[in-house]
Amino acid sequence: MRGLIGQKLGMTQFWREDGQVIPVTVIQGGPCVITQIKTEERDGYSSVQLGYKDKKESRETQPQIGHFKKANASPKYFVHEFRDLEVGDKKEGDAVDVDMFEVGDQVTVSGTSKGRGFAGVMKRHNFHGGRASHGKSDQLRAGGSIGASSDPSRVWKGKKMAGHFGAKRASIRNLEVVAVDVDNHIVMVKGAVPGPNNGFVELLDRG
Repeated sequence: MRGLIGQKLGMTQFWREDGQVIPVTVIQGGPCVITQIKTEERDGYSSVQLGYKDKKESRETQPQIGHFKKANASPKYFVHEFRDLEVGDKKEGDAVDVDMFEVGDQVTVSGTSKGRGFAGVMKRHNFHGGRASHGKSDQLRAGGSIGASSDPSRVWKGKKMAGHFGAKRASIRNLEVVAVDVDNHIVMVKGAVPGPNNGFVELLDRG
């Protein structure tokens, strides 16, 4: 399994050699530093922790500074642990880059979706809204009834209602890698990925 931390730069168009134009998301993928390697014998499971984007020591806590120094690495803004990641003969402090991916690979991109604030049921849950007729003037975007009266005399847990929308963990599976630029640490994937521009994302290829 291959994995990498990156930063979403935005979307653009990509022209294939046959003239086909497809929408792509441009991701600055690494270079990431291996900050910790966990093993079955010592930790009970195997994983690799990667760090991305340098951070000033003055903005980091002392325990974290010690953690990074143990791996001969500078503090990082974003750290993520990948289970069963293949790093070959690399060790703590070594770098991994976009050269692990090839054109045509299918990757899963995970990140934090855009925060939409407080949203109504039409925007949050795709309700169609009320009929704009028969004297209905102020309930066009309302959610309608939320439950019965005497039984069960409460609102069921999980009822779709207005509330905080977005800013949650989201993953898009099976996105095709369209282009890889090793020199500039760029990966282009077909379609959209979660989060705003400059947001951190993880790329994962389970092989």
